[in-house]
Amino acid sequence: MEKDYLLSVQDLHTSFFTDAGEVHAVNGVSFNLNPGEILGIVGESGSGKSVTAYSVMQILESTGRVTGGKILYKGDDLTKWSSSKLDKFRGKCVSIIFQDPMTSLNPVFTIGNQIEEAIKLHTEKKGAEVHERAAELLTLVGITDPEKRLVQYPHELSGGMRQRVMIAMALACEPDILIADEPTTALDVTIQAQILELIQDLQKKIGMAVILVTHDLGVIAELCDNIIVMYGGRICERGTAREIFYNPKHEYTKGLLKSIPNVNNMKEKLVPIAGSPINILNLPKGCAFCARCENCMKICLTDVPEELWINENHKASCWMNVKEAFEAEGGKK
Repeated sequence: MEKDYLLSVQDLHTSFFTDAGEVHAVNGVSFNLNPGEILGIVGESGSGKSVTAYSVMQILESTGRVTGGKILYKGDDLTKWSSSKLDKFRGKCVSIIFQDPMTSLNPVFTIGNQIEEAIKLHTEKKGAEVHERAAELLTLVGITDPEKRLVQYPHELSGGMRQRVMIAMALACEPDILIADEPTTALDVTIQAQILELIQDLQKKIGMAVILVTHDLGVIAELCDNIIVMYGGRICERGTAREIFYNPKHEYTKGLLKSIPNVNNMKEKLVPIAGSPINILNLPKGCAFCARCENCMKICLTDVPEELWINENHKASCWMNVKEAFEAEGGKK
């Protein structure tokens, strides 16, 4: 039942209305999130993954609008909520970590000012309690000497520390869902690993659900319970991390995996995906990936493939699977 899920996104359509026309950024996306689950949403820039996350938070640009579908939080459709109800929802029930902490943190306010503001807005703490909670949060995310950091400004901290501050702000009210939008993009590889490990550790301590948005499948290999692969505003494949990595069934997912270095064979040549990312102002009638697919068939150009069950933990939307199933069935006769 819908109420059993913490979050249920059903046939979501989100568009941006520009001078060039309507941009269909998200086209019929559906997924469910259970309490305590870590869900990865993967795709190139322009695939619709961040817009999906912003639609859940209801923080779209002024030109953006959810044009169809439902976003159910504990069974209640938040697309019908008032602004005041959404203000209480953001931060307290769902929080987000943005990809660039330097542009997300206000440069003219101290770290303490910014964390304490979130605590005051969404909790009943006052006075010294607010300051104590801010210091406690910095300690929780692995920042030493929190009292010193609280009086510093964002430019005085390293990139990794700024990202930890963003995580501390997001956790201020212990939300049910934490959305991490490309949380490691601007960081070096060592700090990336530390931030991802921190998110995983905090998820276990607090028990929140996590939606991790990223363009890099390698980043979430061991972190996520389930993975959604998006392209052209649609979900092309979904399943457990094991299924996605060891049994990919969409040509786009296979292309992403070929572009990840193999630690067991560093001499193996990486194979980039041919062509350029899709122009979502001019989506094809059929599969969004058809123009870049080596195995594109005539039907791929004209018809959108339905999602097929590969097994109980895996679904994919690719005409190649239909072809394989047809050939296998014909082989039995």
